[in-house]
Amino acid sequence: IALEKSVCGMNKCKCTCDTRGVERFCELPDGEGRQAKDLSEEDDRNRLAYCVTDVPPWYLCIILGIQHCLTAFGGIIAIPLILSQGLCLQHDSLTQSHLISTIFFVSGLCTLLQVTFGVRLPILQGGTFTFLSPSLALLSMPEWTCPAWTQNASLVNTSSSEFVEVWQSRIRELQGSIMVASCFQILVGFSGLIGFFMRFIGPLTIAPTISLIGLSLFESAGANAGNHWAIAAMTTTLIVMFSQYLRRITIPVPTYSKAKRFHTSRVYIFQILPVLLGITLSWLICYLLTVYEVLPSDPSKYGFLARTDIKGDVVGQAPWFRFPYPGQWGVPTVSLAGVFGILAGVISSMVESIGDYHACARLSGAPPPPRHAINRGVGMEGVGCLLAGAWGTGNGTTSYSENVGALGITKVGSRMVIVASGVLMVIMGVFGKIGAIFTTIPSPVVGGMFLVMFGVISAAGVSNLQYADMNSSRNIFIFGFSMFTGLVVPNWIFKNPSAIATGVVEVDQVLHVLLTTSMFVGGFLGFLLDNTIPGSKRERGIVAWNEAHHEDLDDTLESGEVYDLPFGLSSLSSSSSSCMWRMPVCPPIRPRAPTEPQKDSLESREGAGKANATQIIVGVAL
Repeated sequence: IALEKSVCGMNKCKCTCDTRGVERFCELPDGEGRQAKDLSEEDDRNRLAYCVTDVPPWYLCIILGIQHCLTAFGGIIAIPLILSQGLCLQHDSLTQSHLISTIFFVSGLCTLLQVTFGVRLPILQGGTFTFLSPSLALLSMPEWTCPAWTQNASLVNTSSSEFVEVWQSRIRELQGSIMVASCFQILVGFSGLIGFFMRFIGPLTIAPTISLIGLSLFESAGANAGNHWAIAAMTTTLIVMFSQYLRRITIPVPTYSKAKRFHTSRVYIFQILPVLLGITLSWLICYLLTVYEVLPSDPSKYGFLARTDIKGDVVGQAPWFRFPYPGQWGVPTVSLAGVFGILAGVISSMVESIGDYHACARLSGAPPPPRHAINRGVGMEGVGCLLAGAWGTGNGTTSYSENVGALGITKVGSRMVIVASGVLMVIMGVFGKIGAIFTTIPSPVVGGMFLVMFGVISAAGVSNLQYADMNSSRNIFIFGFSMFTGLVVPNWIFKNPSAIATGVVEVDQVLHVLLTTSMFVGGFLGFLLDNTIPGSKRERGIVAWNEAHHEDLDDTLESGEVYDLPFGLSSLSSSSSSCMWRMPVCPPIRPRAPTEPQKDSLESREGAGKANATQIIVGVAL
């Protein structure tokens, strides 16, 4: 309120705010009215349709949940298909569909855990690409090289016990390595070490980390879109047209209420469903082009991968009902090389997830996540990796960057939509044919979607620089060097994989994964330089960051409403008679309303600092 009064003036305007506190605008008299109108129109374009705590109608939650499932589908479905090469499953489409169903089931389960008990932001969980590199490196070792007969489709009998043992022994090795490595992430998250280090992370660390999440995926987007650039361009054009040009156009939709009975309401369909509409229309066009044989049927010709009948056999072979369960491929095995390799992927995944939390909070209208929420989020992702290893997905789980980008496009930040998406993914994992149907989405359609999503994520990262003084040569150097090096080093390592040769295989794997992860390279350099090169807090953007996001006020009403534990657990843990508030994953004790603001504010800050230190000590001890 004080900030609004200082900007607007006490006698010149009237400041108002909508019910969700998303936008603020001033009504100025006389000549200033036109400027105020322009500002209000600009704010209206940035208004969120639904904030984190809003609950859209149930049917809208289902539709938006389907959209998030489709958005994450490209990444989730790609992981089992890529792993199938190293698991000797390239000629066993039925087992591939089982892996797809399993990863959908676990992704939905982990999403529900994360939204309910984890960071509590509208962020979807799914398979992580950071685990692919160490997994493929492990499977490429001499003892795990696929036998020659498994590479010939005519020699493979998918029902023989010999072939089953070949691929199951390999996935059990991945399972054990993932489960052991995930314990490190659980320890780091629930002990509070992540929350402790967050005090050293500012805009110059977050900006390159988030931006490189999107920029480093340009190859994946280009590879998918390059299978048919016309289809990819059509998908991108549809999403851009719906989300930007037609977003303010309302469509009459029949609705029902007790007061008005059956009537029509005008809904911003194009604003809240641009991705779903774009993918569905492109998918339908590809289907028609396939039916009328416009697209080539020869696999060697350009455009073949835009057909929708490439994986039609998977739909016929997949069972209607199949319930994945832990240990379905046998008892997991563990190797030191696998654990060290996956551990590098875990570290990279944590760095990426912290950036995703801030991007998700920013795009969904929530305050930045406080330390206890980040602790829970990282720890819950470790639990998700543990469950993924137990179920046998061959991969772990992490926060999905493309779904964070979908928040910025659709302007729908409700976490109930992500809950619906998690339930839908669990259903897709149980009903095998439902998941198999989605395999018919052509890769160019997925690539066109990636062009939009990854661009939004990159821009969301750069937007954090508004808090830092970008007229400072220090800040320009840190951001530019971190971004450029985060792109150069991984590219060089990919082209020269034999350059890292310490003589120790495990060390080589760790260095290879870390140095080929752009988010880790750029984020680490930004963190290191920002905390070692001399600079004031105001120059670094720490002061503006804290003031704008209320990061120091972890227990404000708005922050508590978003990040507090559900089912009344926060009120139980934060009571003075309970010792649960000492846990680093629980909200701190809410300070009472100060009777003497100037006297008590310093004491409350000191008390909060002691509480945070106590939380760290207790968490590490546990």
